[in-house]
Amino acid sequence: MGENHFFVYHIVTRNKMKLGQIINFEENQYNTLYGFFFENEQVNSNGEDFIQILQSHYTNDGLILDKDNADVAIKYIGQTTRAIREVIVEMVRLKEFPQFPSRLSCLYAAKTYEDALRWKQIFDSFNRKVLQIVKLKVVGNYFEGDGDLLPKEDGKSFSIKIEQATEYWKGNISNQLPELLINGKIEVTEIIDDFFV
Repeated sequence: MGENHFFVYHIVTRNKMKLGQIINFEENQYNTLYGFFFENEQVNSNGEDFIQILQSHYTNDGLILDKDNADVAIKYIGQTTRAIREVIVEMVRLKEFPQFPSRLSCLYAAKTYEDALRWKQIFDSFNRKVLQIVKLKVVGNYFEGDGDLLPKEDGKSFSIKIEQATEYWKGNISNQLPELLINGKIEVTEIIDDFFV
């Protein structure tokens, strides 16, 4: 946890950043992670959500889904398991570690350029387009975590996921997948890599 200015690296995936750009990440300002997990709706071509699909397609013979409905089901389950993970992680943060930035109200960064390149490789493996790697000056707070310690996206009990979240908030110990959560006043001080000119 820090409260002064420091420099970090950020992977840009949505909108390119400009040199000198200022980002103010204050409390109660949601990031794109929040929007992706909590505001997206998954519906089929008839406008039915996953629950409506289950109700209308379950018969005495079982559940039979065509590709459109199966795609909605898979997307809904993936999004929901991740949203549950983030709610649990936020619940643990608010209760036990309120001094740290929220994962839902921060900018994600890397401590070193090498860590940023590791994240780029991960994004590339998921076909997530990386536009830039930028260097940021931050006046604010940070938390250094290990993304590998986050609760898993599985069917384990919520109590196990709460234990996993607690381990995550204890900080980056094993350095498997280091991530920095930053907030405050953030300035783009250098465009290091521009992959799509």
